[in-house]
Amino acid sequence: MALNIEQKKAVVADVAMAAASAHSAIAAEYRGLTVAELTRLRDQARASGVIIKVAKNTLVRRAIADTDFECMSSELTGPLLYAFSMEDPGSAARVVKEFTKDNPKLVTRLVAIGGHLHGAEELSRLAEMPTLDQALSMLMGVMRAPIEKFVRTMAEPHTKLVRVVAAVRDSKEAA
Repeated sequence: MALNIEQKKAVVADVAMAAASAHSAIAAEYRGLTVAELTRLRDQARASGVIIKVAKNTLVRRAIADTDFECMSSELTGPLLYAFSMEDPGSAARVVKEFTKDNPKLVTRLVAIGGHLHGAEELSRLAEMPTLDQALSMLMGVMRAPIEKFVRTMAEPHTKLVRVVAAVRDSKEAA
């Protein structure tokens, strides 16, 4: 069904709003997927803070103009769905990667992050990126390790003295 000009403007505005605040974008070919499978993908995406859009490529080109995802414009051909990561850069990649395990008909074509276009082979690498909470916990672990080692080092002479005194006491009690 053809869209009138007002509907097209609404689609462009909707995709532009998602692209303006997204951390990364994935373009995947969805040819052969059923409506039920697409609905399941949308449900998984919604639970992960990912926005899935299906729109004409010409409208998407207009929507992503002047955003970090403008690099995708020249590669938008065929029936594509667009997944925009809203919470962290890897969330869309994780959703698409997980979905393609059971549905090989969803074929990743483009990965864009930080204004750079990457091929489909970068999907796994992006999916393995830690979330913000994971990255913060890794950073805190790295920051905490030297302090813990310092405290153990400073406490070691005292504990060694206590062990020696306890050993002397035990030997005197045994004798």
